Amino acid sequence: MKNPLLSEFETPYEVPSFDQIKNAHFIPAFEKGMKQQNEAIKAIIDNQEEPDFENTIAAMARSGKLLDRVSSIFYGLESANTNDSLQSIAKKISPKLSKHRDEILLNPELFKKVKHVYQKRKELDLTSEQTYILENVYKQFIRNGANLPKEKQQEVKEINQRLSSLTLKFGQNVLAETNNYEMVLDNKEQLSGLPESVIQAAKETAEKKGYDNKWVFTTQKTSMIPFLQYSNQRNLRKKLYMAYTHRGNNDNEYDNKDILKEIVNLRARRANLLGYNSHADYRLETRMAKKPENVNDLLERVWEAALPVAKEERDKMQQLIEKEGKDFDLQSWDWWYYAEKIRKQKYDLDDSELRPYFQLENVRDGAFMTANKLYGITFKKIEEIPTPHPDAEAFEVRDNDGSHLGVLYMDFHPRSSKRGGAWCGDYREHTLDAEGNETHPVTTIVCNFTKPTADKPALLSLDEVETLFHEFGHALDGLFAENTYPETFVARDFVELPSQIMEHWATKPRVLKEYASHYKTGEAISETLIDKIEKSAYFNQGFANVEFIAASMLDMALHTFSEPKENLNVMEFEKEYLTKAGLISEIEPRYHSTYFRHIAGGYDAGYYSYMWSAVLDNDAFEAFKENGLFDKETAEKFRENVLEKNGIADPKNLYKKFRGREPKVKPLLKNRGLL
Repeated sequence: MKNPLLSEFETPYEVPSFDQIKNAHFIPAFEKGMKQQNEAIKAIIDNQEEPDFENTIAAMARSGKLLDRVSSIFYGLESANTNDSLQSIAKKISPKLSKHRDEILLNPELFKKVKHVYQKRKELDLTSEQTYILENVYKQFIRNGANLPKEKQQEVKEINQRLSSLTLKFGQNVLAETNNYEMVLDNKEQLSGLPESVIQAAKETAEKKGYDNKWVFTTQKTSMIPFLQYSNQRNLRKKLYMAYTHRGNNDNEYDNKDILKEIVNLRARRANLLGYNSHADYRLETRMAKKPENVNDLLERVWEAALPVAKEERDKMQQLIEKEGKDFDLQSWDWWYYAEKIRKQKYDLDDSELRPYFQLENVRDGAFMTANKLYGITFKKIEEIPTPHPDAEAFEVRDNDGSHLGVLYMDFHPRSSKRGGAWCGDYREHTLDAEGNETHPVTTIVCNFTKPTADKPALLSLDEVETLFHEFGHALDGLFAENTYPETFVARDFVELPSQIMEHWATKPRVLKEYASHYKTGEAISETLIDKIEKSAYFNQGFANVEFIAASMLDMALHTFSEPKENLNVMEFEKEYLTKAGLISEIEPRYHSTYFRHIAGGYDAGYYSYMWSAVLDNDAFEAFKENGLFDKETAEKFRENVLEKNGIADPKNLYKKFRGREPKVKPLLKNRGLL
């Protein structure tokens, strides 16, 4: 049986042959990829020439070409279109990949060559990109334990392999908990308060699940949030919300408490072995924040500004409850319902009034239009091309000179095979080979947006609109990349700058007028609605910032242990920590520990990054406000200094080159109504 993963793809733009790739192809391809890389590493070690950048560092970066390709395709599909077979493969292959990586980074002969090049770096006439890569590759070896004695290196290897299995299991458990929960309603009175569009979506969900004359709501946010916003059945709001916040904490086969305890303790142990005070110290060393103290300083500053605002929001909701003659205290499952009422009262604006103007295809085209006005790039839909899933669509992206820039996939709607949330990934990254031949990126945006119904197209909430622009910003970061080598080092707290800055354009009046039109009449969004959107920009910002910072602080708290805590009870620790921090009972953290996928999936000691990047994106957008919303010179500076060089130069220097100075926190606080 021919394995398409092992040969060049004979497809438009050489995208992966998704239509030919079978699950059975992955294990042999992974094994072949690891074998090829091991052979390439051996050739580097056996090379008798003096080690230099090209024969050592560049050769290492290019040694995993096949393995990188197989990995990007597999993990892209496993997150967006998984099944039992793919999950089983992931369980088998993840520890093997971890072991493979460690055997390279802990190879003493290879490290000796890397160290030689590093020590002679000033004599080698390297480019700035080569210097940055060399410094980070050397640091990567050190941070993986290259200087440790063999017995401690072995312990690090064992920890890494165990962590790869545990973090994978954590995410699979969250997906299973999400997919398994259904709130089945069989009485129309239980639908009281819900808009017809929400009722229709729940009916279609029920029909797909095999229920007749019933309505189903799930813990997918596209199902849950509208229910929390509009349902006047308080007991049902509580039932659904509690199901959401207890995922991974139900003492069943998908329980994540013990898994997270082991993850946290293994990370603390590894940090100790590597000479760091905590896992957070280890992780932050290569980021802009550098130290936990710097993260906590920023979080506390915004927390102190946001918490009083959140308390004011709570008090206004409690007053409304009492004004309605109700006799209960506001709880977390009530927040969306009363927030929506207050937004309607204060701004004469509700979510159902805006959705008709945010048809998915129009919002997508609005993002395309924004990128075209900023950078001159264009997007053309490709019909005859393999896609990662039948729901996905593909676009060719061309640069402002008409040359091919890359391919962009967009996959928008929830399904049981897709994990929750929204993300952007790469099926192929930009590179140049040793002869200078260019490989163009293949990027994917994956979301879980409101589905179309039988009588309506997909109509997005304002939050979903901003999410689309956010992930599109990540896509631009990948499409514009100018890295030479398949080796980049992106700082986690810088990576959200390209995405979060794009959100600013989504709701600017000039941009809204271009893409926001009523799905039935085609009428452009009115000045009145735009004015309401602008005036309500600060609405519920106390809640939004407090729930986010609570999760960020919890992440840091779990990763600043100076040693493993064998008696750790994850949920007790979380409760005690957040109570001490002053979190009000009416607000839950955005994620509780047992379904906090970010801290299992790469944002460990890093969830704060969104806030750190928010300082950058708000300050950066000030440059466009000063020079013009679509000022070409400002856009070109941002492309050149941020989007093209992300991962191949020091992020702090990149930002200063764009802005001409260090970032300021004031624009963030001002734009969020916290000043």
